[in-house]
Amino acid sequence: MAYIQQDSSRDSDRAIVLIHGFGACKEHWRSNIKPLSKHTNVYAVDLIGFGESDKPNSHLKDEVPSRSSFCYCIDNWAEQIVDLIENKVSESNVIVIGNSIGAVIACQIGKLLEEKSKDARKLILIDCAQRQIDDKRISEQPPFRQLSKPLLKTLVRQRWITKLIYKTLAKKAVIKKVLEIAYPTKANVDSEIVDILYSATQSTNADESFRGFVNLFDDRLAPDILKNLTTPVHLLWGEKDPWEPVEQAQDWVGINCVESIDIFQKLGHCPHDEAPETVNSKILTLTLN
Repeated sequence: MAYIQQDSSRDSDRAIVLIHGFGACKEHWRSNIKPLSKHTNVYAVDLIGFGESDKPNSHLKDEVPSRSSFCYCIDNWAEQIVDLIENKVSESNVIVIGNSIGAVIACQIGKLLEEKSKDARKLILIDCAQRQIDDKRISEQPPFRQLSKPLLKTLVRQRWITKLIYKTLAKKAVIKKVLEIAYPTKANVDSEIVDILYSATQSTNADESFRGFVNLFDDRLAPDILKNLTTPVHLLWGEKDPWEPVEQAQDWVGINCVESIDIFQKLGHCPHDEAPETVNSKILTLTLN
C-alpha cells in the first residue's frame, strides 16, 4: 500500500505529483504542498519502502522473488506512480516533480506515460540523482574505486551488513548532520524535519528498502532516459549540492527535451525545503505557464 497526501485547489485542471528522494517521505514537501495547492491540485506520495508505505522484503534483480518481496528499483517505483496517476489523478494536465532519486523516477514516469500515450504535461527535476556509482559509469571512477567495486557489491548484498549500516545511520544525530551537509545554508534544518525523517526510518522492515537501494548498481540513468523523451523537462538545482554536481547537470541542457535549468545560489541538494519560497515561486512559474 502506498500513502498519498492530497491537497486540492478548486476547479483546477492541473495536478502536481511530488516524488521524494531516498530516505525521505511525502512530508519532505512540508513547505511546498500548501503553497502550491493554492494554484493547482497537489499529490505527494510515499514510495514503496518509505514513509508510511508498505516495506516488503527486498529481492535483488538476480534473486528469486517470493510472493511478498519487492524489487526496489526505478522501474517499479515509476510504475507505482503511473498507477497512481492513472487511477487517482483525474486532472488532465499532470506535472511530475521529483527530487534526487525521485527525479530519476520522474524521468521514467515520463517515459512510461509517453508509451501509454498519456504524456505528462512536463517534468521538473530537482537536483536529479546522477548515480555515479552505477556500473555504467565505472570508467569515470578513480582506479581504487573501480578495483574495490566487486568487494563493495558482495558486502552490501548481505542483510546482516545492511541492517548494521542502517541501524548506525537511522539516528537523529546522524540525520541532522546529513541534513546540514545537504542544506549548506543550514536554513530549515530544524527539529521538525529531523523528526519527520527519523520517524520514517523507524517503521518495521525499513532496512529492507535500504538494502534494495544500496544494491542499485545497474539501473536507470537520467540522461539515458531523457534522450528518448519528448515531454518538456525543466531542471532546478542547488549551486552547492554536495553530491550531484551542477556542472554535470548543465551538460543535460543539450538534450532535446530539456528546456531550461535554474540554479539556486548557495543552496544544496534539497532546495525545495532549504529555501521553499524561492523554489515554490519557480515551480509555479513553470506550472502555470
